[in-house]
Amino acid sequence: MNIRLIIALIFFILLDIYAFQAFRGVTKTMSPDLRKVLMFGYWGISALAYLLAIAMMANIITDKNHFLTIYGRTFLMILFLSKLCAFPILLIDDVRRGFLAVVNYFMVEKSFNLSRSKFLSGVGIFLGTAPIVALTYGALRNPYRYRVHRSNIFIDGLHPDLEGFKIVQISDVHSGSFVFKEPILNGIDLINKEKADLVVFTGDIVNYKADEMDGLYEIFGKIQTPYKTVFSTLGNHDYGDYYKWDSKADLDRNFEKIKGIHKTLGWDLMLNEHRILEHKGAKIGLIGVENFSALPQFPKHGDLTKSVEGMPPTDVKILLSHDPTHWDFEVNKNHQDINLTLAGHTHGFQFGIEIPGWIKWSPSQFVYKQWAGLYQKGAQYLYVNRGFGFLGYAGRVGILPEITTLVLTGRK
Repeated sequence: MNIRLIIALIFFILLDIYAFQAFRGVTKTMSPDLRKVLMFGYWGISALAYLLAIAMMANIITDKNHFLTIYGRTFLMILFLSKLCAFPILLIDDVRRGFLAVVNYFMVEKSFNLSRSKFLSGVGIFLGTAPIVALTYGALRNPYRYRVHRSNIFIDGLHPDLEGFKIVQISDVHSGSFVFKEPILNGIDLINKEKADLVVFTGDIVNYKADEMDGLYEIFGKIQTPYKTVFSTLGNHDYGDYYKWDSKADLDRNFEKIKGIHKTLGWDLMLNEHRILEHKGAKIGLIGVENFSALPQFPKHGDLTKSVEGMPPTDVKILLSHDPTHWDFEVNKNHQDINLTLAGHTHGFQFGIEIPGWIKWSPSQFVYKQWAGLYQKGAQYLYVNRGFGFLGYAGRVGILPEITTLVLTGRK
């Protein structure tokens, strides 16, 4: 077993015991029979979680048990986060009790009740229950609830033949996370209904391994585009770096197979290179870089200078770059002739609140300056797609899977 996983399991058990104190306090006034049922339910669910975690650590449940792997991880994540959310309130209550115990110690008459606060315990239970409800709903209802996000991209002096030119972007498929195939077809239908002039994919076709796409080629091969191909690039997961390979040769073979996925689909994979596309009388410069991140934990395979080398003049330049941090790091500093950059990567953390015109919040914003939607600096635009698939947690809360439609216009 991995020592880190063992430490995580021990931490989870200690957290479970700690959270149970609040649960026990809140149920104290209930009837004995109901209390027994609730206690049995609490520890029964926890025991199931421990057995599931141990089975995963011991490789009894492996990638071959796809349903159990995906939803087992989600189940563990929901339980862990729910109890973690209750932790700060319980800690506040224990600090309060500790302070009163010290005061009581120096008093002649012991006047302070040192038992747990029923109010704070109730707040802790509520904060622990809310994530269970939200995350369970997000896993059951939202993984395949594709939404089309539409924006106009104003380009001053846009060639008349590019007026209304429609780009559809998808990103972060993460094929290894899909359990059900049929609902994916709904997303493909939405893509095709947009009747795009250009369809692009901005990386992370898999989680780790090329064989995750097995059984999905026919589905993604249904995407329709006038150019008879989807133009694509790579994301950080496409390099296979997050899987423990037996050898460097196995890693390299997997990477070649991942590049082969695009070929099998009939997609045009751009690896630090560009394409010149013609639309009526206009020319589009489409640039595709390999993954490049300004953050140290992600790979830097992208070479934008190489990508545009020898590129002739065009009427508009569009860059496909998986990680949005690339935009501030290099694009809008050294390549100001690139009108539009398309990225993904963040998934919007698959969790947040978005109410157009009022609020847009996600934990993602504490890591990424640009994390979802359209951004502008001067005459340059960045669009960050919220992701077509999901990773880790098999669901979404507030940040639904996205299909992006961008329309070029020269009219304000």
